[in-house]
Amino acid sequence: MKNFILDKIFVTSSQPVLFGNLLEANALFNEGMLVDPAKLNFRFNYFWLYLIYGLLCVVLLTLGILVLHSSFKNIDLHFSIISTMLITSAVFVGFDVFKRWARKEISAKRIRQAWELHFAFFEYEKYSKIIENIYNEALKEKISSSELEKFVLEKVVNNKENL
Repeated sequence: MKNFILDKIFVTSSQPVLFGNLLEANALFNEGMLVDPAKLNFRFNYFWLYLIYGLLCVVLLTLGILVLHSSFKNIDLHFSIISTMLITSAVFVGFDVFKRWARKEISAKRIRQAWELHFAFFEYEKYSKIIENIYNEALKEKISSSELEKFVLEKVVNNKENL
């Protein structure tokens, strides 16, 4: 279900993620930051985003109404109005939460896909933090983008030999 939703609400490019963009995205993702979609070659398909979220809300609200209707018809009208306001605000806040969740999930998926391309011999779980540290070191040393791949691969191979 999760993959179906992600495949529908995002448009992903068939072009591979560039090496430097992968390093930057990995570092940001490991820090818990949102990654720029352009770095990982994806964008929202807003039609499907709104449709899927709307359907999700309709299903949840319908179930909630079926369960709570009998108790709400006997309660004071003011309580019903206040709960309606709270539910409406939850729907709008929930959209932002849903969008953020989806963006983090697709970022993780695209990073792993790019990782398999650029670092095929290094497990993501084991080396993502190590390569993040090497990337941060390269930024501090102001390594040029043309030398970045060589710098990172040399460091990670040396680090692998030391493990």
